[in-house]
Amino acid sequence: ERNEPPDIDIDFEHERREEVIQDIYDRYGRERAAMVSEVICYRGKSALREVGKVFGLSLEQVARLSGTITHWDSVEVTRQRLREMGFDERDGRIQQILTLAREMEGIPRHLSIHVGGFVLSAAPLYEVAPIEPARMPNRTVLPWDKDDIETLKFFKIDVLGLGMLTAVRKALSAIYQEGEAPLRLDPHEDFDPIDVLARVPAGDAVVYDMITRADTVGVFQIESRAQMSMLPRLKPNKFYDLVVEVAIVRPGPIQGGMVHPYLRRRNGEEQALAPHPVLAPILERTLGVPLFQEQVMQIAIDGAGYSGGEADQLRRDMAAWKKTGQLEHHRERLLAGFAKKGIKREFGEALFEQIKGFGEYGFPESHAASFALLVYASSWQKAHYPAHFACALLNSQPMGFYSAATILHDAERHGVELRDVDVTRSEWDSTLEPVFDQGQGGPKPRCPRAIRVGFRQIKGLSEKCARRIEYARGERPFSSFDDAVRRSALRDDEFERLAEAGAFETLLPGRRQALWRARAPRVSGLFEGKSFAEPEVQLPALQASESLLLDYQHKKLSVGDHPMRHVRKTLSGRAVLDSAQLRDRKKGELVSVAGVVICRQQPGTASGVVFITLEDELGFANLILWRAVYEQFRLPARHSTILLAHGEIERQVRADGSNLHQTGHADAAVIHVIVRSLERLDIPGRDIHAVSRDFH
Repeated sequence: ERNEPPDIDIDFEHERREEVIQDIYDRYGRERAAMVSEVICYRGKSALREVGKVFGLSLEQVARLSGTITHWDSVEVTRQRLREMGFDERDGRIQQILTLAREMEGIPRHLSIHVGGFVLSAAPLYEVAPIEPARMPNRTVLPWDKDDIETLKFFKIDVLGLGMLTAVRKALSAIYQEGEAPLRLDPHEDFDPIDVLARVPAGDAVVYDMITRADTVGVFQIESRAQMSMLPRLKPNKFYDLVVEVAIVRPGPIQGGMVHPYLRRRNGEEQALAPHPVLAPILERTLGVPLFQEQVMQIAIDGAGYSGGEADQLRRDMAAWKKTGQLEHHRERLLAGFAKKGIKREFGEALFEQIKGFGEYGFPESHAASFALLVYASSWQKAHYPAHFACALLNSQPMGFYSAATILHDAERHGVELRDVDVTRSEWDSTLEPVFDQGQGGPKPRCPRAIRVGFRQIKGLSEKCARRIEYARGERPFSSFDDAVRRSALRDDEFERLAEAGAFETLLPGRRQALWRARAPRVSGLFEGKSFAEPEVQLPALQASESLLLDYQHKKLSVGDHPMRHVRKTLSGRAVLDSAQLRDRKKGELVSVAGVVICRQQPGTASGVVFITLEDELGFANLILWRAVYEQFRLPARHSTILLAHGEIERQVRADGSNLHQTGHADAAVIHVIVRSLERLDIPGRDIHAVSRDFH
């Protein structure tokens, strides 16, 4: 009935995606293959920035003005927010800027290459469409919008990049090199990531126990705060539970009110019955609750009399309902069809709301199963090889939900030794190093490995520079600071970055000493190689807090230190708890907690509620800000890098009345602080730079 090719979306390793793109060009030829484009339109922030510059605002003013709104806001900026950011809301120019920016929302700004869309054609494309070279090298594009391509019925595939595929492959390779079963069966075989991935043991109880504790920082898909809150309630213990977990924390099931019924049925609080016997075979595997796109399509066929082609059209209208409005045409037909079969109207109404959510981000079951495989594989790596997994995540950035600092701090809490960047040992990528026991019989390597931070973590340092250092060191080890600088042919800016990041500590202890030597005049030309007596200068060592600030400035992380260790001293006498102490507090108890902001979220399904995650020396604390509280404390909530929150404990309770702490699954991931007030602890421009992932 469909009479057309299927939709094809394929995820590849994000670091190797360009190989795939060029292979498609080589395989089909430039005249029959081209990437498609998409129209980028003005939104709130970009519209304000453009209009503000036209009206003569300085770049600093433009940044402050656009900072008054966030991606979910319209340009209707309140007077209070303008006052907070230092603007006079009565200024006619400001009002004109806001009015024009509001009118510009949705207007096309520029044409861009689509993230992965490829048109393939049996006939030469230039016979029916223009083809032009893209700004990116070795790419040619069709300068038409992806939606127009679909309307014209061009055959399109999506070639997408997935960071976790890169990280899983790198971790598997590192584990494989250890030579241990079950991943490596023959010491002489070559590494094949597909074969090795298939050897990851299924049904590992240690893995599922870790997932149930919500100990999932860095794990694919289930590392967000919403997923972490769901895991101890869902308590996954088999693979299909992960398929459900991937799909259930989505706008579709949430808007359709399907999440709580599923949890109640899983916990035995209510019967897992389908709304009608005809729907029982469709919904049996999800306890009578529809969670997947395929189930919605099959319900339309069996429950409302749709044909297969009509059900597929329903799927298409789901995906584009906000743009086309075609989904509303299905409402009465679905409800009328359900009524004929005796299916309750309440179910039909809830299903229709869920269908709208699927349009935002619905999961087919097959997609959820594919993702669940990566969830399990990454969880297995984290549970049994935390050093290998964390190192792979560092070397696959940018990707995922958390910064490099959070990934390393989490690895350290799991017993992994961290070693800082060092010109005598580091490579471009972070690497694994053996850890030796000083026992009888001499040093013996053991697992887990230590992580040596790579040069790639140093902001502004090029891979080319790192390779020069590696090559010079490969010829012979560096004998001194001057030897390293000379043989690596470091430019002034390069060795200053290395010195400030602490990379010369092995050769010349003290960052001030390294910087002094780096900035000293160097002899060249006629007198090069001559020895001159220079007076020795001993500069005072940096304080720990100063080293920490340099670490975050240049690497966005600090090995062996954490900002809260220094901030904690200023909080003495204020009864501020750490994240470990939160676990012992009862529901409703008033507490204060502080930490580095690592995540801010405001899901579209949360009715304006904002979620903030803080990290301290021992773990995480999760804050919930109701809309009114967020508006009242918007500036610290939105812009602070270190926060102090005051509020009350919210603790989830199981069906039997016991809380998670009593049953042995206590974790900060499932304990929240309902915030009443916030204080900013950082000083802008004088403290660590922001490391948070905001509103993604």
